[in-house]
Amino acid sequence: MPTMDRSTLRERVLQALRTAITSGAYRPGDHLGEVELAGRLGVSRGTVREALRHLQQEGLVQAGMRGMLRVNSLSQEEIHGLFRVRAALEGLAVTEIIGGPRRKKAVTALRKAVDELAGADDFATRVEADLGFHLKLCELSGNAMLVESWRHLEGRIRITIMNRGPEGAPTMMTPARHAPIIDAIDNGDLDKALEVVQEHMTAAADHFTGTAG
Repeated sequence: MPTMDRSTLRERVLQALRTAITSGAYRPGDHLGEVELAGRLGVSRGTVREALRHLQQEGLVQAGMRGMLRVNSLSQEEIHGLFRVRAALEGLAVTEIIGGPRRKKAVTALRKAVDELAGADDFATRVEADLGFHLKLCELSGNAMLVESWRHLEGRIRITIMNRGPEGAPTMMTPARHAPIIDAIDNGDLDKALEVVQEHMTAAADHFTGTAG
């Protein structure tokens, strides 16, 4: 029986831990012990250590007292910073969509993404549909570097959402909150689109930090 390539094993462990964190199986502040994880996943401590080091670089894991690794917990300042960067990235996305030749096709794709959000009947599905909409917005810009930058933030976005939990989801993840972005793109109104994206991200940051009025 062939042995699994070490790099493939490392990637599988990395993906398993990333999914456990971003799905809420591990909550912000939870300790991630190498010995326990290695036993649970059936791999060496070294493989787990490499995966945890990578997750630190992604911002999903942080070192606490005596170097103990825990699931990251973003401060209010970090959450506001995260959503300001999202506003900048997604503002660039709508700018490129409106200025590009495939605006109407983009509107159709985004309306389909909102329909998926409307059909989401549980928290996990709603999170995926909500993030799917925003990722689609970036992809439709046609700017691969923009998509890569958004993806780099995705883990911390998920942690922020999971930390608030299901009770906070309905107010932020509704078609009504996303439709104005599409309407502005459909109308080719760049100023309005940028304004709506900014308002959307500001309200989200206030919501997830508990500072909404």
